[in-house]
Amino acid sequence: MEVLSFVCAVLLCTVVVHGKPTLRKERVLYQDPELSRKAHEDNKSFQYDHEAFLGKDEAKTFDQLTPEESMDRLGKIVDRIDGNVDGYITTAELNAWIKRVQKRYVYENVAKVWTDYDLNKDNKISWDEYKQATYGYYLANPEEFEEATDQFSFKKMLPRDERRFKTADLDGDLAADREEFTSFLHPEEFEHMRDTVVLETLEDIDKNSDGHVDEDEYIADMFAHEEGGPEPDWVKTEREQFSDFRDLNKDGKMDQDEIRHWIMPQDYDHAQAEARHLVYESDQDKDQMLTKQEILENWNMFVGSQATNYGEDLTKNHDEL
Repeated sequence: MEVLSFVCAVLLCTVVVHGKPTLRKERVLYQDPELSRKAHEDNKSFQYDHEAFLGKDEAKTFDQLTPEESMDRLGKIVDRIDGNVDGYITTAELNAWIKRVQKRYVYENVAKVWTDYDLNKDNKISWDEYKQATYGYYLANPEEFEEATDQFSFKKMLPRDERRFKTADLDGDLAADREEFTSFLHPEEFEHMRDTVVLETLEDIDKNSDGHVDEDEYIADMFAHEEGGPEPDWVKTEREQFSDFRDLNKDGKMDQDEIRHWIMPQDYDHAQAEARHLVYESDQDKDQMLTKQEILENWNMFVGSQATNYGEDLTKNHDEL
């Protein structure tokens, strides 16, 4: 992948370069119900639920605890989720908690990197500051990046980051406050940035630069085909998905509207679907609500889900949640 060489170059220059350019994430930002069900069926380790209940990038903290410690701390989290203190966790309460965890992850992530970019400490990050922190070494030493792939990556990513920065910069002063910088780093979370997410996805996959994504480009984004080798069954399934569900107007390619429908389906609430799944899997008496006991008896599903930020919440003090 073309951005890989760029990442390597950035890592080699970490003493000088504080940041790194915005790289593409998983294509499907909000899975549709069918894909969500498949994830649950295929992943016996409950990884999908762990990401939902605990929060992304924090699952490893769960490994620090014994099962007894995990259940004890999970019980304290359950008390926080039970907003009306009636002893039952409803789907609505779980949904609200998962959304809170997701939002907290985004803002904590921005807080961790803020000082790397706010070079003059004025509590704003200008485009020049971001460019210097991320691309400064390259701009000052272009001769060290002579390989075509490195040059291409820098020349592609810098103007793309500038375009995204200016879209996030709502007041147009070329200096991002906390909210603007958050939308720059996490555009998928902000409505006014959705067009940018779609455009960047198109640019990543559209190798012939015709403004569309055809079936081969769609497949190439997820599978490196060896010449003469057979395609795995899952790739054949993805081809069918492209024909049946991605290419809505059946012209053999995806335009920006179809890409938006693919990666950001409007009729699907990820947090709601995860909340329903957690209730369904743990609701022993089938009253469509969960008691603390029901959750604790299925603790191995919850301590790795988004509701506990991948286990991070289990290592925090009660007052920190």
